[in-house]
Amino acid sequence: MREGRLGYNCENGRYGLLAMDLWIDTGFHCGECMEVLVDDQWVQTRMEMNLAREWYLVETPYCGDLEYIRARIPD
Repeated sequence: MREGRLGYNCENGRYGLLAMDLWIDTGFHCGECMEVLVDDQWVQTRMEMNLAREWYLVETPYCGDLEYIRARIPD
């Protein structure tokens, strides 16, 4: 698993995965799966965009500004 935090990539307009300040994944597409840390537990989710054009993580409380959310993806 590659683990880091979500960060907004201004170059492609998507959230990606950062380790320190280096991109592990430069940008997720709608429907792409990952795990995020919710209340000290890893939860399977996917990134989507709602009608208000806000990014959100399905079946989590996270919507809108997703910066600094702990996330991980398979190798």
